[in-house]
Amino acid sequence: MALLSVRDLSCTTEEGTQIFSEVELTLNEGDVVVVQGKSGCGKTTFLKCLAHLNLYDGHILFYGKTPKSYGVPIYRTKVAYVPQRPPLLPGTPRDFLATATSFKARKRAKGHSKDTVPPHDDFEHCLKIARSWGIDSQLWDRDWSNLSGGETQRIALAIGIGLDTAEVLLLDEPTSALDQDSCLQVERQILDTLNSSESPLKAIVWITHSPEQANRVGTRFLQFSSGSSYEEPSPPV
Repeated sequence: MALLSVRDLSCTTEEGTQIFSEVELTLNEGDVVVVQGKSGCGKTTFLKCLAHLNLYDGHILFYGKTPKSYGVPIYRTKVAYVPQRPPLLPGTPRDFLATATSFKARKRAKGHSKDTVPPHDDFEHCLKIARSWGIDSQLWDRDWSNLSGGETQRIALAIGIGLDTAEVLLLDEPTSALDQDSCLQVERQILDTLNSSESPLKAIVWITHSPEQANRVGTRFLQFSSGSSYEEPSPPV
């Protein structure tokens, strides 16, 4: 059975303007589907639909079941969206993580994680990932508004990976604010996590505007153009 199945997916604005239509995608274990296309063609909206954050028409099935059949909060812990620019929430990253780990859906999802996942402290796990990307521990106690774009991006991504419940990660240009060396470090960590038997992560949908990054990380390529999408055997140059 497919991990995630998308059939005839369409989305329109509140005014009725079509953003995209008839998107088809079958996501299997080990896939890194790279989504590309010009700005404004619906890539971010597509990821938000997959995360059940936007209204849509069509069908999204996770292991053959709808998000509502799991309960949408539980579904979102399993199919997790990491935005390109995390909102500048009040408080610190540590505050945000404490809130995220307190949700009932999160606690229930942890109970369904693989038996092979060793127990660990959520904060320490996230901090360890971020530290490997050059994020000093003290930054977790600094207000979001006082962090740089690259720091905010790496911390948000470390949380998305470190919470250890996502089987599908939806990444919206996760390295757009990073220099080349930092970008490569983050890519390696994400792919290592995907390939680890101790991680619940099974597949990724990844938006990038970089053909070089697409070639490095992608196993399949979904191109958005003029309100529609199609798969390509290799990323467009």
